[in-house]
Amino acid sequence: MDSSMLGSYGTWIEDLESARRRDFSFLDDHWNDVAAWSVEARRLFSAFVLSQDLGTPRAEITARRTIGDLDGGSDLTVEELAWRLPYGPPTRAIFLKPAHATERLPAVLALHDHGANKYFGKRKIADADETVHPHVRQYRELYYGGRAWANELARRGYAVLVPDVFPFESRKILASELPGFVVERMMQDPDELRELTPESAAIGGKCTTYDVFGEEPSDSIDRYNAFASQHESIVAKSLFCAGLSWPGVALSEDRAALDYLASRPDVDPERIGCGGFSGGGLRTNYLAGSDPRVRCSVTTGFMTTWADFALNSSHTHTWMLYIPGLSARMDLPDILAMRSPLPTLVQATTEDPLFTRGLVEKAGEILEASWRKAGSADRFRMAWHKGPHRFDLAMQEEAFDWFDRWL
Repeated sequence: MDSSMLGSYGTWIEDLESARRRDFSFLDDHWNDVAAWSVEARRLFSAFVLSQDLGTPRAEITARRTIGDLDGGSDLTVEELAWRLPYGPPTRAIFLKPAHATERLPAVLALHDHGANKYFGKRKIADADETVHPHVRQYRELYYGGRAWANELARRGYAVLVPDVFPFESRKILASELPGFVVERMMQDPDELRELTPESAAIGGKCTTYDVFGEEPSDSIDRYNAFASQHESIVAKSLFCAGLSWPGVALSEDRAALDYLASRPDVDPERIGCGGFSGGGLRTNYLAGSDPRVRCSVTTGFMTTWADFALNSSHTHTWMLYIPGLSARMDLPDILAMRSPLPTLVQATTEDPLFTRGLVEKAGEILEASWRKAGSADRFRMAWHKGPHRFDLAMQEEAFDWFDRWL
């Protein structure tokens, strides 16, 4: 190969990939019964991802209102929620449903993206009132066709829950919670970085340079996101040392949100879907693949193979992705395939620079073959759209139609 993220070691990884027999792929010859395979594959996945059962959160409604649509659409009932998990600050979430709904509704757990933007989480895709932060408005124009897609889905007759996940928005880690010298070194110019000395480690105090509170100017938000980006590898190493994994923490929190959504009296627990774009698509792969309560799923802008990350694209992806050791037994599409034969839509774009086109196509082939082997080819679709990394209006409409068809 010409180049890789591992330089001259890339051929070593290629050789490992070509020799690998992923024995927990449903396409492996010794699996025939999809239900039996799913049970065993989920057990293996759980052993590697290290998720926790956090139980059903006790949510507090902190605000309730009815909001309209600037474009003249139907009114929505909005609840702003908060619940406590065994660690960290309270999780805040937005719940949306049609204002005049009286029956139990089909529901969707809408999972926000990563986007190198941890200052915002749920507000990237949902509006709790009729104001939109300028930073969010610009972000949506870039990735979402200018739309708060969770609100639009609720207007189509769904109950929609949009929670923050560790460590975004209400769940974010502040620079002031770290030793000051750690933050200073983290944000230092590489030319100035030197080996840590007792003198530099002895610098006391807390750092406030990269903290932001409330509605701050965009430059403060950008500074926070720069800090959070640099902090991500430190968080991942600390979690691994604690016997945890970042995907396991996010999955535990997403399952807790699913527990809460399924417990609501205005939701039909037999008609729950989930979906998300980019980092939300990643979260969908892990939640929908491992939890059969998700009856219908939409993964947008996050499907490829482990080889793609190992050789080509790890430089542009979050630590929320990596599950050490699992890739020897299952490829990334095999994780989502654990939900077969349940309805599953995967959306990809033709000019997405975050993935290698040929390996995205290979992942799609694995998924299509898995559903075909399960006798349910009509319940899987791999849809390609022209353009860069995004979840535009046409893609959203396709996703909404998929939920309509199966929920």
